[in-house]
Amino acid sequence: MSFMLASRNTVARRLYHFDGKVNRELRYARNQKSPFVDEQDGNFILEPIIFEDGFLKVEDSNPVLQKFLEVHPDNGSLFAEVDSKKDAQKELDYLEMEADALSKARTLDIAMMENVARVALNIDPSRISTQELKRDIIVFAKHNPEDFLSIVNDPNVAHDGLVARLFDYGALVTKRNAVHYNLPSNKSKLLIIPTGQDAHEAVSSFFMTEEGVEVMTTLEKYISQ
Repeated sequence: MSFMLASRNTVARRLYHFDGKVNRELRYARNQKSPFVDEQDGNFILEPIIFEDGFLKVEDSNPVLQKFLEVHPDNGSLFAEVDSKKDAQKELDYLEMEADALSKARTLDIAMMENVARVALNIDPSRISTQELKRDIIVFAKHNPEDFLSIVNDPNVAHDGLVARLFDYGALVTKRNAVHYNLPSNKSKLLIIPTGQDAHEAVSSFFMTEEGVEVMTTLEKYISQ
């Protein structure tokens, strides 16, 4: 696989570098001492700049190409200079985050594992074994460490987990555009689902109100019996 980088200014591809005062036309010519056209003579020899398999090696003996690539308008978008230290730090940060996520996943209590399963994995933990639940949580943490840590550190996860548990348990059901109680002695409508929200979001928002806190406490006691 190869890719040829634009190396001179054309109608089809404008190639300029703004030096803080003016736009300066660029052109890479291997026999010139500068990549700026206004510093070149008329005897320029054009040479293609070709990336092979995603890489371009520039020798120390070619400072003009180094400078050309440095000021090229596609630097940072189409291509970037290899920075081994920066790349190593980025990889190290990810590995440490992955290790933190896996360590956290192994120490979650059953209640939080169930919350993560409901909120992040859309799994009803009552339908699988504890071993399957823990495996799924660890796999999720390994492949999505940033998302996993964000979820387990979110104080609203337990709240959202309870909402999901109420629907899984059947204490709440959705009918058309509303949420209804589904208790032996109460089948009444709890709320209308606002436009743009799903049933879980609507109930979660309601539970944050003064009236909703009382309803949430009653329902939580009901499914804990």
